[in-house]
Amino acid sequence: MINRKYLARRLALMGVSFFIVVTILFFLFRQVPGGPTAHLVATGVPQDVQERVIESYGLNEPLWKQYVLYITNVFQGDLGHSFYYNRPVIDIIGDRFYNTIILMMTAILLAYTVGTYIGAQLAWIRGSSMERKGMVAVLFFRSMPAFWTGILLLYIFAFQLELFPLGGVRGIDADYSTQLGKFLSVDFLHHLVLPVLSIAIFYVGFPILLMRSNMLEVLTETYIFTARAKGVAERRVMLSHAARNAILPIVTALGIEFGFAIGGQVLIETVFSWPGLGREMVDASLRNDYPLAQGTFILLSAMVISMNFMADLAYTYLDPRVELDQE
Repeated sequence: MINRKYLARRLALMGVSFFIVVTILFFLFRQVPGGPTAHLVATGVPQDVQERVIESYGLNEPLWKQYVLYITNVFQGDLGHSFYYNRPVIDIIGDRFYNTIILMMTAILLAYTVGTYIGAQLAWIRGSSMERKGMVAVLFFRSMPAFWTGILLLYIFAFQLELFPLGGVRGIDADYSTQLGKFLSVDFLHHLVLPVLSIAIFYVGFPILLMRSNMLEVLTETYIFTARAKGVAERRVMLSHAARNAILPIVTALGIEFGFAIGGQVLIETVFSWPGLGREMVDASLRNDYPLAQGTFILLSAMVISMNFMADLAYTYLDPRVELDQE
């Protein structure tokens, strides 16, 4: 059971962390060469026109006034107006966010589920030829860049075998009235397979290595020998006694990974023409579209902070020895 005072303290710390990140982002983007007006006013435009454009965005106000307005708007859910798209940032991010979150969450959940199980198995059969072959395979897949795996999968399954589409999130003729309808369609899932596999193959190595290492340490604990001496089945010892206690660092890594997942895999999104948040974040930075770039970074920061919090709470369920109320 989580102590309410602890929960309130952690929520307050989350708010402070988020406020600091938002403040740093505000001043950081003002240090960009050319300033925030670089995209708005092209060279050669008359001075009076430049001043009117800058004034229309409120960039002629003192910096402290811009900061107060910016902070107020962020906490009201208003991330500004994109210079490039001339649309609210929240609308642009929303479209890309769902594409990225489904791609990355599916890939990471697949990688961590498979990786955790394989890591436990490799630790359990330590010293066998199967374990050595498994470790070679893990290191091989871990060393392959995700974009290279993506190109390879595209070549084999899209170009040669024509089993999957070349890219995008839907077919040319596909038309969906709602986002949910699109995500639940067979057409979307068909487009999702190759990008997910590319990312999952890259990410699966880390949970395997981490879980194997933790399991080897846990297997030397006395309660493992006690369970075996009491006649508990070997599979139950592995899953219920060893794996459960070895999985805590996996939960921490998964929480952080989920947070960073919102940034997407820029190269994978480029290889598969996936309209995600990662590509948009890079493009916005290159275009000096700083409201959009700020918005994507703020969303990324919020996800990292939230997922760390969720990982802390998950500890209490997985390991009752962790008493959060005594922190």
